[in-house]
Amino acid sequence: MKVIASSLRKGNIVDLDGKLYVVLTAENIHPGKGTPVTQLDMRRLSDGVKSSQRYKTTDQVERAHVEEREYQYLYQDGDGFHFMNMESYEQVAAPEDVIGDLAVYLQPEMKCKLSVHEGVVVAIELPQRVVLEVVETEPAMKGQTASSSYKPAVLSNGLRTGVPPHIGVGTRIVVSTADGTYVERAKD
Repeated sequence: MKVIASSLRKGNIVDLDGKLYVVLTAENIHPGKGTPVTQLDMRRLSDGVKSSQRYKTTDQVERAHVEEREYQYLYQDGDGFHFMNMESYEQVAAPEDVIGDLAVYLQPEMKCKLSVHEGVVVAIELPQRVVLEVVETEPAMKGQTASSSYKPAVLSNGLRTGVPPHIGVGTRIVVSTADGTYVERAKD
């Protein structure tokens, strides 16, 4: 399906010269003089090679047909990360380079959106927030109630983040999967 270059967003899959690329960043540039252009940073799915392309915003680009479905995370092994389709119970394995830095947030039975092209997982979208437990942090200092400073903490998945002074070891907190920052204390 052909689309104009300016409509492409991060995570879209495009077909260039018979090869599939995932869009890492898409930036529309409007110079003071001249035609506006769309700058795309992409990664080739077959071998992970990164490339950068510039298109006029009106240029047509072939967008690959990708199925987005909800899957449940099962486990990780030498073949990658295994997910199950909740409707058909079919399992797919996602390679480590597709999951990337998001691997630390994956928890058994977590529901994720996977983008699948011809049976191959090409992208993943996690929930915006996950609940994790604090396993290591400094004890709270007495009288430090009014300050808005955060103290370092290590979470159950090994991630390091900053938490407010009142959060102690064993407390379950909500963390943003986009940048790993503290959101709030878990309500469970």
